[in-house]
Amino acid sequence: MLIRNASRLRQGVPSDLLQELFALVTPGMLREWVERISIPRHRVINAEANCAVAEWLAREFSEWGYEVRFQGGFRNVVAHPAGVADKVIVVGAHYDSVPTTPGADDNGSAVAAMLGCAKLCAEFLPELPVVFVAFNGEEDGLDGSSNLVSQHLPVAGYQVECAHVLEMVGYASSQPGSQKIPPGLPISLPDRGDFIGLLTNREGAASMKAALQTIRTEQPALPAYGVEVLLGLEKFFPVLHRSDHAPFWKAGIPSIMWTDTSEFRNPHYHAATDTPDTLNYEFLTQVTRAVTATVLTQAAKLSPMP
Repeated sequence: MLIRNASRLRQGVPSDLLQELFALVTPGMLREWVERISIPRHRVINAEANCAVAEWLAREFSEWGYEVRFQGGFRNVVAHPAGVADKVIVVGAHYDSVPTTPGADDNGSAVAAMLGCAKLCAEFLPELPVVFVAFNGEEDGLDGSSNLVSQHLPVAGYQVECAHVLEMVGYASSQPGSQKIPPGLPISLPDRGDFIGLLTNREGAASMKAALQTIRTEQPALPAYGVEVLLGLEKFFPVLHRSDHAPFWKAGIPSIMWTDTSEFRNPHYHAATDTPDTLNYEFLTQVTRAVTATVLTQAAKLSPMP
């Protein structure tokens, strides 16, 4: 496996447009969304709450001008701009939780980051080919994302250039020893959990390199590390397949997972204590800006920004 450190890249010239957009992504805005979604919302055990969250997300996307549909039996919320291009960038995050937890980090933080990116795209660059997907059933074996990849994408009318899957992106700690490494994974990372991690395989390697370069240029204060799994070796490490990027990998579609590394940093993972007050909203703001910059930069190559 190859570890890439964004801080070792040469910092480019920041985009004036992106820097202007960043000012509109605030910790307060993200916290409001996290607090809105932070209730137990398992697809089966908390079916009413799960449905209510899906409807809320659909309304948010619709208010920003996206065309919205509930896709498949698992009710993925798919939002795309009018007149989707032949090639698109996908940004996704699952909205369900385990039954016993409000799921602020898992996965309310990621949903908030996705909404922040969607809001900025809609308000300032609505013509760019970016599709947003709120997956359901991630906690039940990646049901929603598996269905989207196998049933929806073959008939969607567009090709996914890269999928950015957000999985727990709001917990950070600068304490020594706060970051752990998954057992058996042959990598080395800092022992302070204050960075955002990106994970991809060989299909997404070029996109991840570009993402880290964008972070270095547009959000240089955010520590970021990328893990690239080489030579198809991801199949030997089940821990690398635990989120909604995995069905994209299986289908050969470039996909990058963005994560705070889940239980290897966050002690509240899958617990009733995974509440909004445990998150670091300055960190979440930086991550949201980094995701937005990456997505807009990649999408602009498919449909150049004005």
